[in-house]
Amino acid sequence: MKSGFQKIVFAAAALLMSASVAFAALSVDAAKSEGLVGEQPNGLLGIVTAAPSPDVQTLVSQTNAERLKRYQDIATKNGTQVEQVQAVAGEKLVSTTPAGQYIMTASGTWQKK
Repeated sequence: MKSGFQKIVFAAAALLMSASVAFAALSVDAAKSEGLVGEQPNGLLGIVTAAPSPDVQTLVSQTNAERLKRYQDIATKNGTQVEQVQAVAGEKLVSTTPAGQYIMTASGTWQKK
């Protein structure tokens, strides 16, 4: 049952990633490539730079709002806590982040992958 749940969450994460790309195709990718944002273990996009522009702040806020909505929908559908969905999605997003982009470590620091 747990593996079935994980398959659902992984599928949802893949859908989420493609939806995020459709939502802000070049902006999220460009911000990641420029080292302005990175993936966090909680499944949310985070700001890496100390002085983000308003555009970066808006991009992160909008992307995270969409992700949280999807995570909540998945949690509700599967009768689980949203934090569990976030953790599984975060693990997937962090693990699939390409080399040269930033990820947040479990200790809360940014690391270039």
